[in-house]
Amino acid sequence: MFSSASTPVLSWVLLAAISLADSPMSAADWTGWLGPQRNGWVADFQAPTAWPEQLQQVWRREVGAGYGTPLVSDDRVYQHARQGNDEVLWCLDLASGEVIWKAKVKTPFKIAGGGEYHGKGPKSNPALSEGRIFTLGITGVVSAFDASSGDLIWQRDESQRFDRAFPNWGASTSPLVDGDRMIIHLGGDDEGLLIAFDVKSGKKLWHLGNDGAAYASPFVATLEGVRQVIEWNHNALTGVDIQTGKRLWDYPFAHVGSNQNMPSPIFHQDRVFVGGENRGIRCVKPHLKDGRWTAEELWYQKKLALDMATPIANGERLFGLSHYRMGQLFCLDTETGDIIWLGPGRRGDNATFLSIPQHIITLIDTGELLVISTEGDELETVASYTVSDQPTWAAPVLLDSGFLIKDRGTLARWIFPNDPLKKAPNR
Repeated sequence: MFSSASTPVLSWVLLAAISLADSPMSAADWTGWLGPQRNGWVADFQAPTAWPEQLQQVWRREVGAGYGTPLVSDDRVYQHARQGNDEVLWCLDLASGEVIWKAKVKTPFKIAGGGEYHGKGPKSNPALSEGRIFTLGITGVVSAFDASSGDLIWQRDESQRFDRAFPNWGASTSPLVDGDRMIIHLGGDDEGLLIAFDVKSGKKLWHLGNDGAAYASPFVATLEGVRQVIEWNHNALTGVDIQTGKRLWDYPFAHVGSNQNMPSPIFHQDRVFVGGENRGIRCVKPHLKDGRWTAEELWYQKKLALDMATPIANGERLFGLSHYRMGQLFCLDTETGDIIWLGPGRRGDNATFLSIPQHIITLIDTGELLVISTEGDELETVASYTVSDQPTWAAPVLLDSGFLIKDRGTLARWIFPNDPLKKAPNR
């Protein structure tokens, strides 16, 4: 089922006009879905004095299909993708794109009707922690790899627990690592469980069932002094004690019919923002009173809705892509839910977001990368770049001097051509 191979192959495109070898270059660790805190925030990024008119491609490598974000650590890039019947974890040199190693897991898969355009994954975002990379294959198999060598450390297949081991279009939720625990929701639409594995051994530490799995990814937050996993499963937005696996609170928000639970909820200032297909956007505040947890809805914005695009917070504003009007960028007030501005319609089917001081970075699935001001009462696009002629569903990575962009089949590195590559403070 599993094989690992070391393949020092030269990258097939090297277009940079500057000498990378003579320039200091590094990127702070980018360890999973929307970064180390799962909020997309890149606080210490040093923006160019002026955003350039164009980006410069340094390298591009064929890695295969899939929607997982690249990971970055110690000047290495890790990418999970599909080639044929294998899911492949790549380790590349950040400067050159050369292959350091790649590891394969045999993963045959037949996509359900209606999802052919999106391919056979993997659709989950891998996670990197303390020298281990954790992946969730599209069939629901969890694997842990050694980041230095690509060797398989452990693997868990819980499919025997369920009538169906993954949701209709494949497992898409992303592994969450917190200390000595790797947490994931496994199972299909009708039944599943949230489970914590020991990161070193893969031993099961606790599990909570029987809610079906959704496509959204969980995060960790501390509320009322209690560290907890917050996830949106098939039936509800839920808070779970991270140490014991005890359910703390539920906010019912079920996946019904074709209205999927897809975008990940986000956490901002002790509140959770969650939006569903055709079901608006909601602000929920969990709190503890007299020993009892409750989840209060603070506001509901019904004029916008989230299909697959996860929104992002910046200051007191929430930015995202509503699937109404065939894709419309928006900005909301996080306190009230009031709409601050709406962009034009027909922007795309999906968008992913990163957040930096005074700006958000938006990658539309059309291959268009936008830098948008977070200030003002109208959509203000500061810069716009075409980074691919293929669909771009994976979240980008913002480096000290540019971007990593995963499209349908390739991974590419782009830089700001007029700025020297530089070391920025750690994120």
